[in-house]
Amino acid sequence: MNILFIGDIVGNPGREAVKSLLPKIKQREKIDFTIANSENAAGGAGITPDIALELLGMGVDVLTNGDHIWDRKEILEAIDKEQRILRPSNYGDGAPGSGSIVMHSKTGAKVGVIDLVGRVFMQAVECPFKAAIKEIEKIKKETPVIVIDMHAEATSEKIALAYYLDGLATAICGTHTHIQTADERIFPKGLAYITDVGMTGPFDSVLGRKPEQIIRRFITGLPTRFEMADSDIQLQGAVINCDDKTGMAVAIKRIQEKLS
Repeated sequence: MNILFIGDIVGNPGREAVKSLLPKIKQREKIDFTIANSENAAGGAGITPDIALELLGMGVDVLTNGDHIWDRKEILEAIDKEQRILRPSNYGDGAPGSGSIVMHSKTGAKVGVIDLVGRVFMQAVECPFKAAIKEIEKIKKETPVIVIDMHAEATSEKIALAYYLDGLATAICGTHTHIQTADERIFPKGLAYITDVGMTGPFDSVLGRKPEQIIRRFITGLPTRFEMADSDIQLQGAVINCDDKTGMAVAIKRIQEKLS
């Protein structure tokens, strides 16, 4: 089975990249299941119900999110109705929506997806390590194929989770920093890992925003409106090949596709 994980979709440029490039990537890589982080899909901050449905209609099977999931208040009601929109599972039982899902892939095999958010240099949430084990135990009753979005700032927290879950999950794909890392690997017990799958949006930017506005904020410290950049648009992510019987990963590779 081939699973595609698309890095943080940023604004309209990121959505256009998915619309134009996803069909080609799916065909070339023989993709059976697609996951995308969508927490920046609405103007670079949050996601709306309409944009979520737009991305799902483009062929994304599951939308993961992170610390910006609640930026658009209209998602609060929609996330309870649309199970394919996930929020981090370690937000606690009182949060709307769900932190995991099990779905059928193109081949008919089931795929479990878990959404987590880190705690280092980020907000106070429940332990992602404990939340991961809880979700894995639940999903293992249905399928051994489990892909985790670890939306976190600290590389140490992400790779520590990989060592902790090696042999228990299929893949951990890091998100949040919007910078694709070159450390993809298969751990000894069959876990595919990459610290950050990258960003889907304008590469000629600072995390998707116009550089001059970010620079002004750093220099002056004053509140500054951040606008979307719009050049060198790319779709970044990773393709994981795994055994759908054992759930163990066989290979992982990075992808970077430019929107012409």
